[in-house]
Amino acid sequence: MIRHIVLLRFRPEVSTDERNAIYVELAALKSAVPGFLAMSYGPNVSPEGKDRGYADGFVMDFVDEATRDAYLVHPAHQAAGARLVAALEGGRDGLIVFDLVV
Repeated sequence: MIRHIVLLRFRPEVSTDERNAIYVELAALKSAVPGFLAMSYGPNVSPEGKDRGYADGFVMDFVDEATRDAYLVHPAHQAAGARLVAALEGGRDGLIVFDLVV
């Protein structure tokens, strides 16, 4: 299984409603990409204070690398990804992506 971890720095003016709408759009890909197992998202709740400004994020689980790769090139992901990047501080500089084999 592949765990796809994305940490985010939203621009301050991006509302909670807009953030949630982006997450819902990404989560909807579960029905379009076979093997997309689950998604969790939301603000960082760690008390450690080590987020370096990446105060939001999401995690997606995929059956395997091929499923993750199919998700990455899916047109709906491309659209949701563009919406997400537009909402981040510095565009693509406002995110970190890290994938693990679980």
